[in-house]
Amino acid sequence: MFPHTRLLESRDSEVILEIQSACPEIAQWTLWDYERVARGEMCGWVAEVGGEVTGFLIARRVASELEILNFAVRPSMRRMGIGLALLNAACKWGESFGAQKGFLEVRASNRSALSFYRRFNFRESGRRQGYYASPVEDALLLEMDFHQTHDA
Repeated sequence: MFPHTRLLESRDSEVILEIQSACPEIAQWTLWDYERVARGEMCGWVAEVGGEVTGFLIARRVASELEILNFAVRPSMRRMGIGLALLNAACKWGESFGAQKGFLEVRASNRSALSFYRRFNFRESGRRQGYYASPVEDALLLEMDFHQTHDA
């Protein structure tokens, strides 16, 4: 069953917090943060499989750039195309406003995420020492050029 993506709504916040708690490698946001997304302060999507929210992606526009702020898929639902569908939705949004580049940060130890992002032509562009807490870890800065193909 292929995931369906849609814009994040306020009613999704609680289930997003559940997914987030199962994914300690991502940024741990508050309910208030997700409510801000639902109010349109940032752009967010959820993926549904069989009517169940299985993942989410939060991004924002910064001038002519797309920045991915938070992104997770339920651990039990990974490798089923959910992350791909969410990242495609974000990239389509970026194309709609003429994004030139896409950016994100990822834990240096998150090998599966790094492999996933490379499929979208993200490449390492920097490192932030000790950026993450619990545990303390470096963040790798990744960027993607929208003029290259990014559909995996």
